[in-house]
Amino acid sequence: MSPQIAPRAGRREWIGLAVLLLPLLLVSMDVSVLYFAVPFISLDLHPSATQQLWIFDIYGFVLAGLLITMGALGDRIGRRKLLLIGAVAFAATSTAAAYAHSAEALIGARALLGIGGATLMPSTLALVRNMFQQEKQRATAIAIWTAALTSGVALGPILSGFLLEHFWWGSVFLINVPFMVLLVMLAPALVPESKQARGGRFDLLGSVLSLGAVLPVIWGIKEMAAHGVGARPLAAIGAGLLLAAGFVWRQRATAYPMLELTLFRRPAFGGAIVVSVLAMFGLVGFAIFTTQFLQSVLDMSPLKAALWSLAPSVVVGGAAPTAAALAQRGVRKAYLVCAGFLLALAGFAAFQLVQANSPLWLLLVVAMLYSTGLVVVMSLGTEMIVGAVPAEQAGAASAVSETGTEFGGALGMALLGSLGTAVYRHEVPVPAGLENFAGTIRETLAGAAGVARALPGPAANELLTSAKVAFTAGMHAAALGAVAVMALGAVVALIALRRVPPTSTETAATVAERPELEPAA
Repeated sequence: MSPQIAPRAGRREWIGLAVLLLPLLLVSMDVSVLYFAVPFISLDLHPSATQQLWIFDIYGFVLAGLLITMGALGDRIGRRKLLLIGAVAFAATSTAAAYAHSAEALIGARALLGIGGATLMPSTLALVRNMFQQEKQRATAIAIWTAALTSGVALGPILSGFLLEHFWWGSVFLINVPFMVLLVMLAPALVPESKQARGGRFDLLGSVLSLGAVLPVIWGIKEMAAHGVGARPLAAIGAGLLLAAGFVWRQRATAYPMLELTLFRRPAFGGAIVVSVLAMFGLVGFAIFTTQFLQSVLDMSPLKAALWSLAPSVVVGGAAPTAAALAQRGVRKAYLVCAGFLLALAGFAAFQLVQANSPLWLLLVVAMLYSTGLVVVMSLGTEMIVGAVPAEQAGAASAVSETGTEFGGALGMALLGSLGTAVYRHEVPVPAGLENFAGTIRETLAGAAGVARALPGPAANELLTSAKVAFTAGMHAAALGAVAVMALGAVVALIALRRVPPTSTETAATVAERPELEPAA
């Protein structure tokens, strides 16, 4: 059968892509926008320590748990329809969060925001998949999509800091509303509807099982990152894995599955998910160290640290389009992804040069190296995932991709964070006479800084200097852990993606026309 020529996207599709970036930026910013707002919320709503954690975490928990459900739902009822429903819900719940009168009300609003966010993320990527049917154009569009996603997380704290200098804490939520209104106005004219051609009942039991599988695993991993290994998080992870097995069984048994499990046998799908998870492991798992180094070791204010953290973005922002352009010139994606991991490996290895008294430029350069490499991996991985499935399954495939990155990020925070904390606790000395504060000093660098503020000048400087050196040693250990994971990612890329061909410029992405969509031998 001769290859079918895919239609070329025009001006309307590229303008539509710009419209789709609006919800993507806002959903990704909502992950980090509360960083500066918490002290203001605490003064107004007086949340307990547990409630404060839930204000932070409930959004990400609900978002991760519902991605697969919402991706499959969008495939059935229409991705644009689900996007518009989600936009209205996101605007309404943002308003509710902005005017929450109690900690409980804010937690509830953040949970509803997570539901709205879960409708938006897979819908945007699935619509991009259907708007850009030529593989070359789709690769460029997804590179832009990836850049917007990573930029949103970085811009969240900066937007938060700016708004809090001029308005009350509710403004960090209320800023969502005009952008969502703009999306609802523009999307019907610029973004075409798409959904599955075939019908079929929505798998409600599969939806419940997917939610039950994702939530306890994400919660257990985050609990281990915050408090160490314990019976409760291990039990939660075990329960989640059991429910995941039930989800797999359900997808095999039902006539109308949410997700075709045979997709994972395709190298361009299963292999790309693995490398995307490993990339997010390093990117999210190590972010806490660079942020704390700027604030606690270099003594920057949160806003100043957030602004300096954007400096590497000048180079990182061009990584995804450059990788897409190289793929379009015939470079095999396995080699590009491997190169991305090796660049990230070099960046993490170079962290051994960063000391507590190192200049700021050195930290920024090595952070730029690993971030650039991992953005290359994420961009190419996302493009391979959505391009390796039939257009009618784009929503479910996008949701699986994003759920995988949520797991990768949570696992990176847990493992790299625990490694860095363990080394810090081992290395930080407790000065004589401060034995009663040993627990606080060894808990975190911020705890040691708090104890130091109550000491006279020389003693405070000695404690703070030794704590900064110990934190840097922990950062070095976490960086070496990331080096090992990046090496694993490079090997996986060469093996799992070896059969994925360079980007095609003409043919449509269908199983019949692309050899890499066939099951691996």
